[in-house]
Amino acid sequence: MGTQQRDFAEFYRETRNECLLAILVSVGDRDIAQDLAAEAFARAWASWPTVSRHPAPAAWVVRTALNAGVSRWRRRHRETPVPNPALVADRPSAGPGSSVDPAIMAALLRLPLRQRQVVALRLFLDLDTARTAQVLGIAPGTVQAHLGRALATLRGELSPIRQQEARS
Repeated sequence: MGTQQRDFAEFYRETRNECLLAILVSVGDRDIAQDLAAEAFARAWASWPTVSRHPAPAAWVVRTALNAGVSRWRRRHRETPVPNPALVADRPSAGPGSSVDPAIMAALLRLPLRQRQVVALRLFLDLDTARTAQVLGIAPGTVQAHLGRALATLRGELSPIRQQEARS
């Protein structure tokens, strides 16, 4: 195995779970997230000499997956009706081995797409505000605003759940 293959294999082992989780939080469906992650990692391998020099290769993979998802959606938009977001949010999507509590995942899936993307990149991939802004192509202030709104929404939705658990 060559150095390039070893480097990519190590990158894949170290980042696949975090990338998949970030994609899952963004798209809300485990099967789609797995497909998009596989496609993004395949593209990363095909361009590994360039991707390996990227300041945040894991963020490159997540952004590539999200772009691939948008492209798929555009191709299928005229063919398939858009599913009801309420139905998607009720679906158990984290699956076994996930470190995300089902109540938290459900609350995340109810957030608007851009807020989910910011949460995924900032909290699950631990990117800073500037890097998140760069990956999403938005201003750093916009990242902070989306993160603030998302966290406020999550606090509001999850606080009653935590209070109810404490009473039980």
